Amino acid sequence: MISREQAQRIRAEIERHAETLPDDTALEVPEMFAKWEPRAYAKDERVRYDGKLYRCIQAHEANETWNPSDAVSLWALVINEGIPEWQQPGSTNPYMKGDKVKHNGKIWESLIDNNVWEPGALGTETLWSIIG
Repeated sequence: MISREQAQRIRAEIERHAETLPDDTALEVPEMFAKWEPRAYAKDERVRYDGKLYRCIQAHEANETWNPSDAVSLWALVINEGIPEWQQPGSTNPYMKGDKVKHNGKIWESLIDNNVWEPGALGTETLWSIIG
């Protein structure tokens, strides 16, 4: 049986190695990342919060109210860099021109930067193009 101290050292080593993973792999093993807590965060550090993986947008000292789901100016949801299912983006992670998503059985490509509109929705013909 390992001691609590040994377990903590192993956990720290797992989290250190997790930081080297690309986002698509990280999304498959989010439990390798530390849970969010109020503390100092470095830019690009990833954490788990409310069952999702987030990336720190700018270095900061987090307090109780600066959690990833509430402090959108500090955190961005990590999205698979392959062709992911479309997700409603927030202001910090819009789709950019050329980004591709799957939605309603089709593959769409964003025709504009900062695209937050749903592919195929009425009025989005100039914002998204069906490519597959």
